Amino acid sequence: MTAEPTAIEGTKDELVRDFRAVVVNGDALMDRLGNSSAEQRVAARTKFATELRKASTALDNARISVTEKAKDAAGATHEYVRENPWKVLGVAAVTGLVIGFVLSRR
Repeated sequence: MTAEPTAIEGTKDELVRDFRAVVVNGDALMDRLGNSSAEQRVAARTKFATELRKASTALDNARISVTEKAKDAAGATHEYVRENPWKVLGVAAVTGLVIGFVLSRR
């Protein structure tokens, strides 16, 4: 249920690397467009499109992973509340009292 920090950091680093590559390739494409042949422009666009697809895929995979982890956390929370309703009610009541006390002191 708990996400591995190294897996999340690896995914984040991969996303950052992919988007940096897209930006660098986009800048290079813009620099070369003015004084390049049609063949070179097509090659540069193809390379840029490939990098963009790669970054988009990595972002989509990260979104799916985060969604699955959020669903797992919500399921675990729901299970805990079902198994321990009085504990949860007690914590909520104490939290409400503390917040009320702090707000009334202002």
